[in-house]
Order: sequence, then structure tokens, then C-alpha cells
Amino acid sequence: MRTLRPAIRAKRPAPAMTAADERFARRRPTDHSRLDREATRHLPPGPRWPSLLQTVALIRFRHWFVPAMHARYGDVFTVRILPRRQPLVLFTRPEHVKEIFAGDPEVFHAGEGNAILGPVMGEHSLLLLDGPDHQRTRRLLMPAFHGAALRGYQRMVAELARAEVSCWTPDVPFRSLDRMNALALEVILRVVFGVSDEARLARLRPLVNRTVDVSPLVLLGGGHRLLRRLDPWRAMLETQRALDEVIFAEIAERRCAPDLATRTDVLSRLLTSEEEDGLTDQELRDQLATLLLAGHETTATALSWSLYELARDAGQLAAARSAAVRGDTEHLEAVLKESMRLHTVIPMVVRRLRQPATIGGVDLPRGVNTGPSILLTHARVDTYGDPEVFRPQRFLDGEVRTNTWIPFGGGVRRCIGAGFSLMEGVAVLREVLLRHELSLPEGTVDHPKVRNITSVPWHGARIVVRPLASRLGNADAASLDSGPDKDEVP
Repeated sequence: MRTLRPAIRAKRPAPAMTAADERFARRRPTDHSRLDREATRHLPPGPRWPSLLQTVALIRFRHWFVPAMHARYGDVFTVRILPRRQPLVLFTRPEHVKEIFAGDPEVFHAGEGNAILGPVMGEHSLLLLDGPDHQRTRRLLMPAFHGAALRGYQRMVAELARAEVSCWTPDVPFRSLDRMNALALEVILRVVFGVSDEARLARLRPLVNRTVDVSPLVLLGGGHRLLRRLDPWRAMLETQRALDEVIFAEIAERRCAPDLATRTDVLSRLLTSEEEDGLTDQELRDQLATLLLAGHETTATALSWSLYELARDAGQLAAARSAAVRGDTEHLEAVLKESMRLHTVIPMVVRRLRQPATIGGVDLPRGVNTGPSILLTHARVDTYGDPEVFRPQRFLDGEVRTNTWIPFGGGVRRCIGAGFSLMEGVAVLREVLLRHELSLPEGTVDHPKVRNITSVPWHGARIVVRPLASRLGNADAASLDSGPDKDEVP
């Protein structure tokens, strides 16, 4: 005889809130109460399109939209984006950039300007903090990124790069962006996290890739409760839960590691800090997530564009290879910087005004978002003369003035990982150039596309390589495995 089911089923308990759920749930909303609506009527001109259309254009089609607005409205213009036609005033002149970066950080809030990143990076992320909290966290992180620490990381970066480029298949076109992403991720996991367990590495890699490979509109909608019930927003949240689990496990194990005091990776340095107000596990998680997500894709993209530009210009390639053989890190750094200038990875720097401010003679009310457009600043004809040309020499000849090259921001909010990024990029370029001849597949032309908040090569910056070691003289070939001098850190 069958057992009858009860007429009323017990209600299933709601799933426990994880750290990721809490981050998404408390995403800091835009505080419209501080915005003087009447004052915004007198902001610099801009398009009168619906705010939804302007938002999509700014986020998804920025490489067309922003230059078009600059051509139409001049060096200062306003776009109005969701929610509630929030004004964003963009500046492009170096003197305006200087004013913004020199502005009082208690008035020019960068953390609020980066609020869109909150669900992924966490509220304790250095990118999302302002005021004393930002000062404290930056002070705790700085020792892991100063010159002596960078010299310690350099050799491991070179070893990882050597292993990567030695495996490239000759005469077969491939997406350099994919290989540079894989390499830069490995650098972050091993040098910053200090992870060596293959099982944990195998779990982390796809989680990071899924986090990075999201559209900007998915990222924008991540903080909305109703959207999180639907794919792809639900998948985004599930990825964050899994990523948190791995990061917290690594932190817990590292705290108990018997060799913690002798380890040199960034996580271990943070855990052994002598500061009394050290970072909590949640704060560590947010800083690691920031370094993991912001620190590898931007460098990988700059490297892929560098390889693409060198592959299409035999003269620049020869000069860069000669620099690699000589150990001329300044020239290799110039190659990297020029690729960051010509192919802007992050489009703008955003500050949210806590009080009224005047920039370039323009009065801005409190609550307005403002900042320099990196995209336009890097493309000014009156600054660079021939901005559409890839010419690293401009960084060696003193042509590039302060506040005209700003991929890492500026002022007290300049990216703390800038030195690490340049050191890594130079080390990788050297390993590639000492081992491979570069060329482009026939008919290859690449251009940028938007992925999350960054711009990457649409076709992955495809290149073709051929082994080079056999063409080098004995002295040059001997340098292949010597690595750069330990003191040569950008």
C-alpha cells in the first residue's frame, strides 16, 4: 500500500547568505540626494538622447561614441546615464586632468566613482574606498609593491614567461590575447597569491576567466535583485560564490602555513605585516580579488597589443629585439607604454564630487560624476602630434608630458600596481623577443571591443611566431636564459 504524501509540504529553508550574496545585496546605490538637479541644467553641453541610449553608447560603443561627442561638443562635455539621467562630465585637456588629480580626495571621491565594481571586488577593495579607509588600506598594501619587493618578483615572472613562450607553435596563427591572459593570470596566482597547489590553481583559473569575460551590461546590472534570478546575472553570482570559497580557503591555510614568515608572495607579505591594524580575512579577500581581476587583464591586454604592433612594423620589432638583447628595459617599457596609450584599456577615470568644485573654469555641483577621458587624453593631436602612430620613441625622447599619459590614473589614487604591471610587461616582452620572430597573419587588422569595463583586441591580436634562437650570435644566444639584471626594475 502506498504511503500518502502529506497535503502540505514543509517549506524549504532559504539558502544561507554567502559573502558574495551580501556583496551583491548591499551594492552601494547612487546617492541622488546630494545631486543639485537645478545646477545640473547648467553643465557643459552634451547629447540629448535618452539616458538608456547614452548609457549603452558609453559602455558598449565607447570607441565611437566618446570621440564623436568630443568632435561635436569640444574638450568638456556631459553625458547623462542611468539611473535617473546621472550626469558624467568628461574632460580631456592636460591642465584639466592635473586639476582633477590634484583635487582634495575628500571632495573628489574615487571609490564612489568605481561603485559598479562593488559586487565583484567587494566594499573593502582599494578601488572602492575613500577617505581614511583608503589611506589605511593603501598604507598596508604599499610594502608589497615597492621597489625591493618588485625585484623579488621579477625572476619568477621571467621564469613563467619563459615557460609560456617556449611552448608556442611556429607558423600557426594564434590569439596573443588568450596566451597573455593565461600568462598574466598565472603570474597573479603564483606571485601575488603564492598558490602552488595544482588542484587549487585548476579551480581558480576558470573562475577568474568567467568573472572577467562578462559584458559591461551584465556587470552594470549585477546589483539588481530581480536580475540576479536570471541568467546571465545568476551565473555571475554563482561564479562569485565559488571564487570566494577558494580565496577564503587559501587565506585560512596560509595563516597557518609553517613557512609563512619566509614566503615572499603578496598574500604572505600582507599576513606577516607588523601593522597593528592588519587586514581581516574579508579585507584580504577584497584586495586579492581586486589584484586578481584588475591586475591581470589590463597587463595582458597591453602585452597583446604590444606584440600586435611590433609584428606589423619590422623597424619597431628590430629596435625592440635589440633592446631585449642589451637588457634595455627603458626601451621595452616604452613599447609597453605606447601600446597602453594607443590602445586604451580603461576608458576613463571617474570621481564623484562630495562638494561643489570648479575644473577648468567649469562650476560643477555636488553629486556629479566627473573625470578625464583616458581615451581622448591619449589621442590629442596637440599633445602627441601623430597620435594614431605607434611610436615608442616618444617616451624615450621626453615628448610625453605629465598628465597626458594616464592609464594608471594619477594623484593619491594612482594605481598601486602600476610598477608591478610595467615590471611584468617588460619581463614578458623580453622573453618573447629573445625567442621568436613575430609577424601578422595575412590580412590581419584588429580593433578594440568592450569586455566588462575594459577594451580588448576584437580578434585577439592574432600573430604568427617563428623560433629565433638559431639566428642569434653566440653572445646573444647566451643571454636567452640569463634573465635581466636583478636591479633592472621599472
